[in-house]
Amino acid sequence: MRDFYGVSLPLPLMLGTARYPSPAVMEAAFRQSAAPVATVSLRREQGAGQAFWDMVRGLGVHLLPNTAGCHSAREAITTAQMAREYFGTNWIKLEVIGHADTLQPDPFGLVEAAEALCADGFEVFPYTTEDQVLAGRLVDAGCRVLMPWGAPIGSGLGLNNLHGLRSLRAAFPEVAMVIDAGLGMPSHAAQALEMGFDAVLLNTAVAEARNPAAMAEAFALACRAGALAAASGPMGQRDMAVPSSPVIGKAWL
Repeated sequence: MRDFYGVSLPLPLMLGTARYPSPAVMEAAFRQSAAPVATVSLRREQGAGQAFWDMVRGLGVHLLPNTAGCHSAREAITTAQMAREYFGTNWIKLEVIGHADTLQPDPFGLVEAAEALCADGFEVFPYTTEDQVLAGRLVDAGCRVLMPWGAPIGSGLGLNNLHGLRSLRAAFPEVAMVIDAGLGMPSHAAQALEMGFDAVLLNTAVAEARNPAAMAEAFALACRAGALAAASGPMGQRDMAVPSSPVIGKAWL
Protein backbone atom coordinates (compact mmCIF):
# COMPACT_ATOMS: atom_id res chain seq x y z
CA MET A 1 0.00 0.00 0.00
CA ARG A 2 1.42 3.38 -1.01
CA ASP A 3 1.77 6.07 1.65
CA PHE A 4 0.40 9.59 1.59
CA TYR A 5 3.29 12.04 1.80
CA GLY A 6 5.06 9.70 4.19
CA VAL A 7 1.97 8.78 6.22
CA SER A 8 0.81 5.16 6.17
CA LEU A 9 -2.83 4.61 7.06
CA PRO A 10 -3.99 1.61 9.13
CA LEU A 11 -7.25 1.62 7.15
CA PRO A 12 -7.69 2.90 3.57
CA LEU A 13 -10.77 4.96 4.43
CA MET A 14 -11.23 8.72 4.62
CA LEU A 15 -14.50 10.23 5.84
CA GLY A 16 -16.00 13.67 5.42
CA THR A 17 -17.49 15.65 8.28
CA ALA A 18 -20.50 17.28 6.58
CA ARG A 19 -24.20 16.47 6.21
CA TYR A 20 -24.55 14.33 9.34
CA PRO A 21 -27.78 14.66 11.36
CA SER A 22 -25.73 15.89 14.33
CA PRO A 23 -22.11 16.17 15.50
CA ALA A 24 -22.70 13.23 17.83
CA VAL A 25 -23.75 11.03 14.91
CA MET A 26 -20.65 12.08 13.00
CA GLU A 27 -18.45 11.23 15.97
CA ALA A 28 -20.09 7.80 16.27
CA ALA A 29 -19.40 7.11 12.58
CA PHE A 30 -15.71 7.83 13.07
CA ARG A 31 -15.50 5.81 16.25
CA GLN A 32 -17.27 2.78 14.81
CA SER A 33 -15.36 2.76 11.52
CA ALA A 34 -11.94 3.73 12.92
CA ALA A 35 -11.43 5.87 9.81
CA PRO A 36 -7.96 7.44 10.22
CA VAL A 37 -8.55 10.58 8.11
CA ALA A 38 -11.23 13.27 8.32
CA THR A 39 -11.78 15.81 5.57
CA VAL A 40 -12.78 19.20 6.91
CA SER A 41 -13.95 22.40 5.29
CA LEU A 42 -12.55 25.71 6.48
CA ARG A 43 -15.90 27.37 5.86
CA ARG A 44 -17.76 24.75 7.87
CA GLU A 45 -15.35 24.87 10.81
CA GLN A 46 -15.47 28.65 10.98
CA GLY A 47 -19.26 28.54 11.12
CA ALA A 48 -19.60 25.54 13.44
CA GLY A 49 -17.74 27.01 16.37
CA GLN A 50 -15.01 25.91 18.73
CA ALA A 51 -17.03 23.02 20.20
CA PHE A 52 -17.26 21.24 16.86
CA TRP A 53 -13.57 21.81 16.14
CA ASP A 54 -12.63 20.45 19.57
CA MET A 55 -14.70 17.33 18.90
CA VAL A 56 -13.06 16.74 15.51
CA ARG A 57 -9.65 17.24 17.07
CA GLY A 58 -10.59 14.77 19.79
CA LEU A 59 -11.12 12.03 17.22
CA GLY A 60 -7.35 11.62 17.01
CA VAL A 61 -7.34 11.35 13.21
CA HIS A 62 -5.33 12.99 10.45
CA LEU A 63 -7.06 16.14 9.20
CA LEU A 64 -7.36 16.78 5.48
CA PRO A 65 -8.69 20.32 4.95
CA ASN A 66 -10.34 20.99 1.60
CA THR A 67 -11.06 23.91 -0.67
CA ALA A 68 -14.68 22.90 -1.27
CA GLY A 69 -16.76 25.52 -3.04
CA CYS A 70 -13.84 27.22 -4.79
CA HIS A 71 -14.33 27.98 -8.49
CA SER A 72 -10.98 29.57 -9.34
CA ALA A 73 -7.33 28.87 -8.70
CA ARG A 74 -6.90 32.11 -6.79
CA GLU A 75 -9.84 31.35 -4.50
CA ALA A 76 -8.55 27.82 -3.87
CA ILE A 77 -5.01 29.04 -3.11
CA THR A 78 -6.27 31.62 -0.63
CA THR A 79 -8.54 29.07 1.06
CA ALA A 80 -5.68 26.57 1.29
CA GLN A 81 -3.41 29.14 2.92
CA MET A 82 -6.08 30.00 5.47
CA ALA A 83 -6.73 26.31 6.13
CA ARG A 84 -3.04 25.62 6.78
CA GLU A 85 -2.95 28.38 9.36
CA TYR A 86 -6.23 27.29 10.96
CA PHE A 87 -5.66 23.52 11.05
CA GLY A 88 -1.88 23.42 11.32
CA THR A 89 -1.23 20.97 8.48
CA ASN A 90 0.36 21.08 5.05
CA TRP A 91 -2.17 18.57 3.75
CA ILE A 92 -4.80 20.08 1.47
CA LYS A 93 -7.51 18.45 -0.59
CA LEU A 94 -7.53 20.74 -3.60
CA GLU A 95 -10.90 21.31 -5.23
CA VAL A 96 -11.39 23.77 -8.07
CA ILE A 97 -14.91 23.29 -9.37
CA GLY A 98 -15.53 24.00 -13.04
CA HIS A 99 -19.24 23.24 -13.38
CA ALA A 100 -21.85 24.15 -10.80
CA ASP A 101 -24.27 21.35 -11.74
CA THR A 102 -21.93 18.38 -12.16
CA LEU A 103 -19.28 19.64 -9.69
CA GLN A 104 -16.69 18.47 -12.20
CA PRO A 105 -13.20 19.82 -11.51
CA ASP A 106 -11.79 22.62 -13.63
CA PRO A 107 -8.59 21.06 -15.05
CA PHE A 108 -6.95 24.38 -15.91
CA GLY A 109 -7.57 26.01 -12.55
CA LEU A 110 -6.66 22.77 -10.79
CA VAL A 111 -3.20 22.59 -12.36
CA GLU A 112 -2.58 26.29 -11.77
CA ALA A 113 -3.49 26.00 -8.10
CA ALA A 114 -1.55 22.75 -7.66
CA GLU A 115 1.63 24.31 -9.05
CA ALA A 116 1.36 27.28 -6.71
CA LEU A 117 0.51 25.24 -3.62
CA CYS A 118 3.20 22.60 -4.17
CA ALA A 119 5.76 25.38 -4.59
CA ASP A 120 4.52 26.83 -1.28
CA GLY A 121 5.16 23.61 0.63
CA PHE A 122 1.67 22.15 0.61
CA GLU A 123 1.11 18.42 0.29
CA VAL A 124 -1.66 18.45 -2.27
CA PHE A 125 -4.45 15.91 -2.72
CA PRO A 126 -6.11 17.12 -5.96
CA TYR A 127 -9.72 16.17 -6.69
CA THR A 128 -9.54 15.25 -10.37
CA THR A 129 -10.99 12.97 -13.04
CA GLU A 130 -9.61 9.80 -14.63
CA ASP A 131 -8.00 11.87 -17.43
CA GLN A 132 -4.39 10.72 -17.78
CA VAL A 133 -3.15 13.94 -19.37
CA LEU A 134 -4.49 15.96 -16.45
CA ALA A 135 -3.00 13.43 -14.04
CA GLY A 136 0.40 13.85 -15.66
CA ARG A 137 0.21 17.64 -15.33
CA LEU A 138 -0.66 17.33 -11.64
CA VAL A 139 2.20 14.92 -11.00
CA ASP A 140 4.57 17.26 -12.85
CA ALA A 141 3.31 20.08 -10.62
CA GLY A 142 4.48 18.14 -7.57
CA CYS A 143 1.43 16.16 -6.50
CA ARG A 144 2.33 12.75 -5.06
CA VAL A 145 -1.32 11.84 -4.52
CA LEU A 146 -4.24 11.94 -6.97
CA MET A 147 -7.92 11.77 -6.08
CA PRO A 148 -9.89 10.75 -9.18
CA TRP A 149 -13.65 10.75 -8.89
CA GLY A 150 -15.65 7.56 -9.12
CA ALA A 151 -18.79 9.46 -10.13
CA PRO A 152 -20.18 12.96 -9.55
CA ILE A 153 -20.09 14.15 -5.94
CA GLY A 154 -23.05 12.91 -3.92
CA SER A 155 -24.45 10.74 -6.72
CA GLY A 156 -23.81 7.34 -5.14
CA LEU A 157 -23.33 5.81 -8.59
CA GLY A 158 -20.07 4.03 -7.80
CA LEU A 159 -17.26 3.67 -10.33
CA ASN A 160 -18.66 5.05 -13.58
CA ASN A 161 -15.64 4.57 -15.85
CA LEU A 162 -13.94 1.31 -14.93
CA HIS A 163 -11.72 1.26 -18.01
CA GLY A 164 -10.55 4.83 -17.47
CA LEU A 165 -9.82 4.25 -13.79
CA ARG A 166 -7.92 1.02 -14.46
CA SER A 167 -5.88 2.76 -17.14
CA LEU A 168 -5.12 5.66 -14.81
CA ARG A 169 -4.02 3.32 -12.04
CA ALA A 170 -1.74 1.42 -14.44
CA ALA A 171 -0.25 4.59 -15.93
CA PHE A 172 1.03 5.97 -12.62
CA PRO A 173 2.06 2.96 -10.53
CA GLU A 174 4.16 4.98 -8.07
CA VAL A 175 1.49 7.60 -7.30
CA ALA A 176 -0.90 7.10 -4.39
CA MET A 177 -4.52 7.33 -5.54
CA VAL A 178 -7.73 7.81 -3.61
CA ILE A 179 -11.13 7.31 -5.20
CA ASP A 180 -13.01 10.44 -4.20
CA ALA A 181 -16.69 11.14 -4.79
CA GLY A 182 -19.63 9.16 -6.08
CA LEU A 183 -19.38 6.06 -3.90
CA GLY A 184 -22.73 4.93 -2.54
CA MET A 185 -22.30 1.38 -1.25
CA PRO A 186 -19.55 -0.53 0.56
CA SER A 187 -19.24 -2.77 -2.50
CA HIS A 188 -18.09 0.29 -4.48
CA ALA A 189 -15.29 0.85 -1.98
CA ALA A 190 -14.24 -2.80 -2.08
CA GLN A 191 -14.15 -2.68 -5.87
CA ALA A 192 -11.92 0.41 -5.84
CA LEU A 193 -9.44 -1.21 -3.46
CA GLU A 194 -9.49 -4.46 -5.46
CA MET A 195 -8.49 -2.44 -8.53
CA GLY A 196 -5.35 -1.26 -6.78
CA PHE A 197 -6.41 2.15 -5.50
CA ASP A 198 -4.91 3.05 -2.16
CA ALA A 199 -7.93 4.42 -0.32
CA VAL A 200 -11.42 5.81 -0.76
CA LEU A 201 -12.91 9.06 0.45
CA LEU A 202 -16.63 9.40 1.03
CA ASN A 203 -19.12 11.48 2.95
CA THR A 204 -22.71 11.40 1.71
CA ALA A 205 -22.95 7.60 1.60
CA VAL A 206 -22.36 7.50 5.35
CA ALA A 207 -23.86 10.81 6.48
CA GLU A 208 -27.20 10.22 4.72
CA ALA A 209 -27.54 6.55 5.63
CA ARG A 210 -30.37 5.62 7.98
CA ASN A 211 -27.72 4.47 10.47
CA PRO A 212 -24.53 6.41 9.67
CA ALA A 213 -22.36 4.67 12.27
CA ALA A 214 -23.31 1.21 11.03
CA MET A 215 -22.78 2.25 7.41
CA ALA A 216 -19.37 3.66 8.29
CA GLU A 217 -18.46 0.31 9.83
CA ALA A 218 -19.71 -1.46 6.69
CA PHE A 219 -17.45 0.72 4.54
CA ALA A 220 -14.52 0.00 6.86
CA LEU A 221 -15.06 -3.75 6.51
CA ALA A 222 -15.36 -3.39 2.73
CA CYS A 223 -12.11 -1.41 2.59
CA ARG A 224 -10.29 -4.08 4.58
CA ALA A 225 -11.67 -6.80 2.31
CA GLY A 226 -10.82 -4.94 -0.89
CA ALA A 227 -7.29 -4.10 0.21
CA LEU A 228 -6.66 -7.67 1.37
CA ALA A 229 -7.98 -9.02 -1.92
CA ALA A 230 -5.67 -6.76 -3.92
CA ALA A 231 -2.68 -7.74 -1.80
CA SER A 232 -3.52 -11.43 -2.16
CA GLY A 233 -3.13 -11.47 -5.94
CA PRO A 234 -6.58 -12.10 -7.44
CA MET A 235 -6.95 -14.63 -10.24
CA GLY A 236 -7.17 -13.31 -13.78
CA GLN A 237 -10.44 -13.23 -15.65
CA ARG A 238 -10.96 -15.64 -18.55
CA ASP A 239 -13.33 -15.74 -21.48
CA MET A 240 -13.73 -19.52 -21.33
CA ALA A 241 -14.60 -21.99 -18.61
CA VAL A 242 -11.74 -23.84 -16.90
CA PRO A 243 -12.67 -26.95 -14.89
CA SER A 244 -11.61 -26.88 -11.26
CA SER A 245 -11.74 -30.67 -10.87
CA PRO A 246 -8.88 -32.77 -12.36
CA VAL A 247 -9.62 -34.97 -15.36
CA ILE A 248 -6.68 -37.33 -14.71
CA GLY A 249 -7.95 -40.56 -13.24
CA LYS A 250 -11.46 -39.95 -14.47
CA ALA A 251 -13.41 -43.15 -15.05
CA TRP A 252 -14.16 -43.95 -18.68
CA LEU A 253 -17.48 -45.70 -19.01
